[in-house]
Amino acid sequence: MKQENISVWVKSGILRLRQVDTEKIRSMITSAEVNARVAKSIALDKNSATLIFREIYESIRQLGDAAWWLQGYEPTNHEISVEILKEMEIKEKLKLNFLDRFKKIRHDANYRGFIVTIHQAEEIIDFWNKCGKDIINNLSSRMKKN
Repeated sequence: MKQENISVWVKSGILRLRQVDTEKIRSMITSAEVNARVAKSIALDKNSATLIFREIYESIRQLGDAAWWLQGYEPTNHEISVEILKEMEIKEKLKLNFLDRFKKIRHDANYRGFIVTIHQAEEIIDFWNKCGKDIINNLSSRMKKN
């Protein structure tokens, strides 16, 4: 993440300076894993697609929050939370390009009453299955360095 972007975000209040708190970071990662696992255990149909999508998105966002906390910042919105994940080095790095689309789908579901399709829910499940563990491993290895 470019330092000049971070400086602008801190000045605008999108990020707040915080002390690195490994227990908080560990808790966020665990919460993300548990929420995603529970969401994936729900039978996917047209009635559950929105719930599953939102919960897995929330897990992804929490991992973004953890990434910011590792750098000594607290994000104040979910847009900035997923932004940091786009630069993460993982095996399926190209899939990180889906994050903006997922953010829009989640926004439409939460604030415009759109219903998430089964296909959209399958996409975010696939993203979690292919990228979630790598993101968690990346965060965990960076925690060990702190």
